[in-house]
Amino acid sequence: IFYVTQRKVDFMTNYLKKYFAFTLAETLIVMGVIGIVSALTLPNLNASTGEKEKIAKVKKIYQNLDDALGRAQAVYGPYDEWTKNDTDIASQATRVGDRITEFMKVSKNCGITANLGCFSKKIIMMNGNSSSNNDSETNRYRVILADGTSVMIDKTGLIWIDIDGPRKGNGQFGHDIFFFRISNNTIVPSRPSEFGTYISMLQRLGTNASGWIIDYDNMDYLKFKDGKCPNGTVPTEQNPRCK
Repeated sequence: IFYVTQRKVDFMTNYLKKYFAFTLAETLIVMGVIGIVSALTLPNLNASTGEKEKIAKVKKIYQNLDDALGRAQAVYGPYDEWTKNDTDIASQATRVGDRITEFMKVSKNCGITANLGCFSKKIIMMNGNSSSNNDSETNRYRVILADGTSVMIDKTGLIWIDIDGPRKGNGQFGHDIFFFRISNNTIVPSRPSEFGTYISMLQRLGTNASGWIIDYDNMDYLKFKDGKCPNGTVPTEQNPRCK
């Protein structure tokens, strides 16, 4: 009985090998197709993943700043009264920076001391123009947080964020540098009052990219050209995406 059964098994095995196995040519064709599909889809997938990570970082630092400001005000009183006894810009910036970052996880504190490497030397606008050496400013308070994010604060409550830290990324507004400010004793992202101004400012400066991310949860502004998406559609407040 075993002999007959084994013969059947051998027969079926040979049959399957003969009629269902792939030839070398067929295998190479399949691998080629997979390679082409991967080449077409992976760049878009990587870009999408990168943007999602940046969006998450911007939202995280926004929440951390707002939480830190709230805690600081619970201890020291309203923000708009913090610097009333400070007579110079440097001491005002130090007061604001010290109190906010006291409630954040800081790995390196440069304070207002110049050129200690806590922030990018230059900030590039979306139009390619660049600012002065921000790390040499002695009137802005700078720290690096435990997660690698750089924070720079001035006496008026303007806050620059570099989500990649001072030595990574391209140091450009809307890409890895984002702008917040303290208004009415709370942290607010930079945003214009009108949607049309949103797009024009994003394309020129990029300083209001933080507001766009918080409001619309995307970075499609990086695709805008002359106020339009690559497919020719014009983003609106109701549909602020390029799809």
